[in-house]
Amino acid sequence: MHRYRSHTCGALREADIGQEVRLSGWCHRIRDHGGLLFIDLRDHYGMTQCVVDPDSKAFGLAEKLRAEWVVKIDGKVRRRPEGTDNPELPTGTVEIFINEIEVLGEAGELPMPVFGDQEYPEEIRLKYRFLDLRREKLHQNIMTRGAIVDSMRARMKKAGFFEFQTPILTASSPEGARDFLVPSRIHPGKFYALPQAPQQYKQLLMMSGFDRYFQIAPCFRDEDPRADRLPGEFYQLDLEMSFVTQEDVFAAMEPVITGVFEEFANGKPVTKKWPRIPFAESLRKYGTDKPDLRNPLVMQDVSEHFRGSGFKVFARMLEDATNQVWAIPGPGGGSRAFCDRMNSWAQGEGQPGLGYIMWREGGEGAGPLANNIGPERTAAIRDQLGLKDGDAAFFVAGDPSKFWKFAGLARTKLGEELNLIDKDRFELAWIVDFPMYEYNEEDKKVDFSHNPFSMPQGGLEALETQDPLTIKAFQYDIACNGYEIASGGIRNHRPQAMVKAFEIAGYGEETVIERFGGMYRAFQYGAPPHGGMAAGVDRIVMLLCGTNNLREISLFPMNQRAEDLLMGAPSEVSLKQLRELHIRLNLPQS
Repeated sequence: MHRYRSHTCGALREADIGQEVRLSGWCHRIRDHGGLLFIDLRDHYGMTQCVVDPDSKAFGLAEKLRAEWVVKIDGKVRRRPEGTDNPELPTGTVEIFINEIEVLGEAGELPMPVFGDQEYPEEIRLKYRFLDLRREKLHQNIMTRGAIVDSMRARMKKAGFFEFQTPILTASSPEGARDFLVPSRIHPGKFYALPQAPQQYKQLLMMSGFDRYFQIAPCFRDEDPRADRLPGEFYQLDLEMSFVTQEDVFAAMEPVITGVFEEFANGKPVTKKWPRIPFAESLRKYGTDKPDLRNPLVMQDVSEHFRGSGFKVFARMLEDATNQVWAIPGPGGGSRAFCDRMNSWAQGEGQPGLGYIMWREGGEGAGPLANNIGPERTAAIRDQLGLKDGDAAFFVAGDPSKFWKFAGLARTKLGEELNLIDKDRFELAWIVDFPMYEYNEEDKKVDFSHNPFSMPQGGLEALETQDPLTIKAFQYDIACNGYEIASGGIRNHRPQAMVKAFEIAGYGEETVIERFGGMYRAFQYGAPPHGGMAAGVDRIVMLLCGTNNLREISLFPMNQRAEDLLMGAPSEVSLKQLRELHIRLNLPQS
């Protein structure tokens, strides 16, 4: 028999009854039932119930065992007594009667239990992550993550993509987030950077004639903490294709992403035919460029019903042609208490309030707005929004470019409060037609609004003849249940158009050559039309595991202060190491 085990803790079945077996694992739970000791023995593969009585020579040692001790158990497989089966365990019809126990590794007093799902402070969970990872739900999430990555890889290869690994030590790229810098010992005063994304390398692969590339790529960004991204590093399904239009990218990737979701959705419905929603329409209807389409609420422009009305606040606003009034329907929300609660919530979000109209029995509108604009206008709003008795509508007004984010938050809040969101489905959509540029109020200049390498719709001609703020890009995102899970674009592969695009954003040709010299040179020697995208592995796994916390699907994440509490990073280094790197510290004064 093997030194440590003849079977795993998830392997035994009724067919094994009568066998002498050997298991090794962790003592998950120990129970004393009137002289009989029950040990639930756990390993990576499952759990097996083991039992020992006072007549066994192993009983004395069994009494000393504690939770999370690692032990080897020899014994005979027998059927559990009638009425004690556990249908939730694959091994739930059998147990091992223990003949011998060997302690392989004792465990000290646990800073947090492994048994059970009780919540523990995140600082403790991250410091003792090796214990946390033994817990059933987190352990399963990590295994699911591996299976999802395997599925992505297999589907990409089946679609004709080839896997490549791009460099981790690369050149600093001043655009985007801050780089993580790595000092060079061999080249004093110079630094490598960890890649924020393989963007330039994957485009260079297309210049090199490889046609279809992908990798599960680690990306590194020295960003301030964000709720929707792990600090420091994350992973993406990165890909690029040659001789493609936007439609070709959609046709290639929609089946891959849909297939992954269907495989791991546990029967939950997944969008079959993805809608394509222009960026401007998404802001207009949902108040976000990553809409949660499980929420049925759609905002509408109701400005005409308030123009010249008795509600002077809105009427005066609408004298400025840039201002609008948007309505968010609230089916079932037509009570004074609910409307006042939404108004208080808006004030808590830093807004002056949230205007509303309620419709009572008989179709009469109620509330301050209804009283001011009169029954005809109130009825017209109700008809436009398709509302009925017992419903409400909520209003935001002003310059849409300034209020759309709050309007989106209000739509989400209403959907949640009124229980309108179907949580048991995955709604996927393409968001398209992103603006190429936006106006940077802080710097008082036109700037790129998204990926600077995207091809403008209309190409060089659009760059030369159109108002930059009206140019759309061949840029697209994938939204799922309120999260952006992928972003991509068709690339601007013509050197002249690339230079012009950067000139509009205030960068000369010299800057382009300095920052993106390798790619710019490659464009001079026969660049194919190409495009691609990157899908966030962490966010996809998070959605499929049914959690909203990225730390629940990552092996060894940092905390929100970008600290690795388990390994003690970041840490100080020795003066010798600094001297080898020709670095002198200039620390801030405390």
